[in-house]
This record gives sequence, structure tokens and C-alpha cells, in this order.
Amino acid sequence: MEVVIVPDAAAAAEVAGQVLVDVLRAHTAPVLGLATGSSPLGVYRYVVASGVSLAHASAVLLDEYVGLPTGHPEAYRTFIRREFTDHTDLPEERLYGPDVWVAGPELPAACAAYDALLAKLGGVDVQLLGIGSDGHIAFNEPGSSLASRTRVKTLTGATRVDNARFFDGDLDAVPRHVVTQGLGTILEAQHLLLIATGAGKAEPIAAAVEGPLSAFCPASVLQLHPHATVVVDEAAAAGLQLADYYREAYQHKPAWQAL
Repeated sequence: MEVVIVPDAAAAAEVAGQVLVDVLRAHTAPVLGLATGSSPLGVYRYVVASGVSLAHASAVLLDEYVGLPTGHPEAYRTFIRREFTDHTDLPEERLYGPDVWVAGPELPAACAAYDALLAKLGGVDVQLLGIGSDGHIAFNEPGSSLASRTRVKTLTGATRVDNARFFDGDLDAVPRHVVTQGLGTILEAQHLLLIATGAGKAEPIAAAVEGPLSAFCPASVLQLHPHATVVVDEAAAAGLQLADYYREAYQHKPAWQAL
């Protein structure tokens, strides 16, 4: 795992955004894994501002709420289109997400079909990730199996409170269920790229990077991946015991070695 500590959120977005730009320029048919939430927004704005083409790319969602109507402003497909892909030349038909609009008993089959689709696309080249205050990634809450696949999950109260800000503070409007890529599914991406900024992320980042590998902190599963990059600002890095080492390693990174 490589930890990159930068001064602020703008610098973090630039570092992470350049990774996506480089993948888009280097691959003939890249597959981007897209995350929602506030942390990735600066990354998407950087990619859009770069002018890089996504016409040859595909994009896949990490997760989606269950129970919101199609086109709901806080549905994750709507979010990604509004904040990112509608500002690019990505073909709309190559933005993929799990099918959460089937009848409830059909959801497990839809989850399995989504994993099969990711494999058919050739796998995810770079998966952008955020981290929750309890250490969750995607909607893999504490206690999630480290080998889990795409599945239906029930959100914890803490996560629903965190996400209520996207629903005008109305906790009752936040769905209780989601479909999410599992930790095992996420680990199949070629490159995992986690971005976190702000003091509120210091504790979960420390647990994920330097704590034990544990289902109690789902993001700690990044420790198992051969190519995982964690980009944090100084505030989010405040709990890292080896912060000085991470700074030194990044400062002296070989010029030929990309993130």
C-alpha cells in the first residue's frame, strides 16, 4: 500500500485525478470504477478540466440505493451523471450500475449478474474509493466479509446519518437498503485508489492503513491488495504513526514509477 500525504483537499483531488487521466490515456478500453459521496467530487472535476476523452471508456458504479425511483436526484447513477459523466464524452450506454429496480426476490440474481458484467468488461482498471467514518468502503459496513461479493446490505444508523446531508437532512428519506460491490469484488480491480480529506477521516484512515486487517474496519482490506494507493490531506493523515515515512517515500519516489 502506498500512502500519499498532500497539504489539502485540492492537492489530493489533483493527485487522484491524474491517476484516472493517466489510465484513460494509456488504455485502449479502460474501465473506471466510480465512487459517490463528497470525497471524489474534486477528482471528477479535475478529470473533466483535463479535457481527456472518455469516448473509449466504460464506467461502473460501486453501489446503488434500493427503493429510490429511477432518476431520483440522489440515486447514484444520477449523481455520477450530474457530477461527472454528463460533462464528458463517455457514451451513456457504457455507464453501468447494479439493477436495483427488479422485484426484491430477484435482487440476489441481479447482484450476481453485476459481478458477471464486471468480469465480461475485463475487470476494473482503477477503482476510486472513499471511506466512511466507521471505516466502510462502498456500502460494506463493519462486519462485512472480506471475501464478500456484490449483494444487498442494510445500512447502519451511522451511515444513514452521514448520508442524510444529501437528502436535505431528512434521515427518513435515506433508504435502509443498498446493493453494493463486495470487498472481494472490489479487490479484483487492478488498482484501488482511496481518497480521504478532513479531520473526520483521520480515525478511519489510521485504522484502515495501520490497524489490523479486520472486518471491523472494512477498508483495511486494502492491505491485501498488491496495488492500493491512499491519498489523504494533512488533516486526514493526523492519526498515522508512520506519516513521516510516507512523506519521505513519496518525496523520493523514482521518477519512472507512477502511482
